[in-house]
Amino acid sequence: MDSRLNVKINRNVKITTHPFTDFFKGFEKVEAVRRIFGEKTEEVLMSLRVEFAGMRGYMGVSNEDGHLLVSALYLRDGDIVDIYLDIIHELVHVRQKILEGKELFDDRFSYVERPTELEAYRFAVEEAKRIGLSDERICRYLKTEWMSDEEMARLAKAMNVGCPFLQEEKKPRTKSKKK
Repeated sequence: MDSRLNVKINRNVKITTHPFTDFFKGFEKVEAVRRIFGEKTEEVLMSLRVEFAGMRGYMGVSNEDGHLLVSALYLRDGDIVDIYLDIIHELVHVRQKILEGKELFDDRFSYVERPTELEAYRFAVEEAKRIGLSDERICRYLKTEWMSDEEMARLAKAMNVGCPFLQEEKKPRTKSKKK
């Protein structure tokens, strides 16, 4: 107990996680996931843990131990296709962290230029195309509130996805005549 505050705060809390396969079924059969993990697909998914939190946002991977972090609100209210593609994206980060020991948050790069993000987005975009999403729909999936239009344009270009809402209307340049 801190005598100055006259309270006791137990700061040694346990994070509660659950088996990934209890909540996300059939991912071991998804070809994109099999390409992510190869022959270790079943083993990784069976041992992967997921933490659900009442946080805003979407999903992520713990930089501590590589477990999946999922917003329970997003899981409940988000678009099912976006959730599916986010899982594909985050499973790439799981592989990068757990199997390859990569630093996921390398601050030498901007978010849309970070090699780990580009690889994860490539898997998600390839899967989006495989399931028949249009470029416009893929762009809506890629766009997040923390990404500027300029960053979004760079990401879309890197993913070879045309985003109509980012295309500036081409106007002919004319010289103004002096009178």
